[in-house]
Amino acid sequence: MSTGAIGLLYAGATLGAMFSGMPIAFALGAVAVLFMAFFMPGASLDTVTQNVYEEMSSITLLAIPLFILKGAAIGRSRAGQDLYSALHAWMHRIPGGLGIANVFACALFAAMAGSSPATCSAIGSAGIPEMRRRGYSGGFAAGIIAAGGTLGILLPPSITMILYAVAAEQSLGRLFLAGIGPGFLLVALFAGYAGIRFRQEYAAAKRAFEAGGPSSPILEEDLLTTKAKLSLLPRVIPFVLLLTGVMIALYGGFATPSETAGLGGVLALALIAAIYGVWKPADLSPILQATLRESTMLMLIIGMSLLYAYVMSYLHISQSTAQWIVALGLSKWLLLIVILLMVIVLGFFLPPVSIILMTAPIILPPLKAAGFDLIWFGVVMTIVMEMGLIHPPVGLNIFVISNIAPDIPLRDVIMGTVPFVILMALAVLLLCLFPQISTLLPDLVMGPAGPTK
Repeated sequence: MSTGAIGLLYAGATLGAMFSGMPIAFALGAVAVLFMAFFMPGASLDTVTQNVYEEMSSITLLAIPLFILKGAAIGRSRAGQDLYSALHAWMHRIPGGLGIANVFACALFAAMAGSSPATCSAIGSAGIPEMRRRGYSGGFAAGIIAAGGTLGILLPPSITMILYAVAAEQSLGRLFLAGIGPGFLLVALFAGYAGIRFRQEYAAAKRAFEAGGPSSPILEEDLLTTKAKLSLLPRVIPFVLLLTGVMIALYGGFATPSETAGLGGVLALALIAAIYGVWKPADLSPILQATLRESTMLMLIIGMSLLYAYVMSYLHISQSTAQWIVALGLSKWLLLIVILLMVIVLGFFLPPVSIILMTAPIILPPLKAAGFDLIWFGVVMTIVMEMGLIHPPVGLNIFVISNIAPDIPLRDVIMGTVPFVILMALAVLLLCLFPQISTLLPDLVMGPAGPTK
């Protein structure tokens, strides 16, 4: 069979396995092993475990379970609710301050936990009921939390970026820094929209009240004393210092990414023990179990995805596809558009982890040949994959919101996320027009990386 025919058969078998309902890791692994049996030397099956081990024997990947431990420690304490309460107290006088506080809380918590679902759950469990109680519409409240949670795979430490750094063979530290500027851009866009949407809902409630209807809670104002505001800070500041300390350790050259992840995990456990009294074995058991469960699931997906990519490379599917894309003679920006559209479509079915590891061997060579900076593209691709977290049919964050706020209809949750998907698309456009948003900070901290796009 020709390489093209094998490639089409490989893609078809992959889609068939995934649509069968098989877990993603097993689907990718089964397809890879099946094609090894039929199209590779017989001895290759004897080296499956060795190939998986060699593909995963990266010191960078060690950071993943350690960052998961850090996120589980923070996510299973009251840190998220305390963070949200403090931001709400200090921002309640700003029009739409409650919604904006939720955006900022999501951003800070995402930077500490590194997990989008954990951010949605931790901040949403406190933020959505409070916004509903204050008169925010269900779709608006759900959209803020669902979109804010997506910042978990953009702001460092990001597990998705760790995998991209491994797949693209790029500097993880530079990639983390490159995500900070776009992360702030998305926070600003989300907060700006929250303020505008609040004014619209406030005006509608005021018109209804003046027309003789009942008063909406959105028209009420909170009055908090300075003493009450200050009393909320002692539980929040240590976690902010933890985030700052981890970043200083990483970018100050004091620790490698894996050492930084270990440091963050240990300090997070120490903080929840000191602040919330979470130190007994019965208290730590759920944290360690969650870390083990999520790490095992994620590492299994990574291992099978790497085996899948290895088989694809051995059969020259990825090389031939990359050469075919280059041979199309697409202009630089049309090539980027086509690839990003492919990532969006894959986001309907696959999580970011699988998208990166499956597509990297195919899309990165043509992009590099076209002159794109792979660090910059990693950030753009991450934002595009964030869209997959809040659009159906997968929309992981949508289902997290549905679980913590079952009273909000799924249709309202989906419609509430649409404006934020549009804002993400706007952020991608701005990054294309002004790549310095992403590249300036890593160039300042780590020096120029060489020719860029």
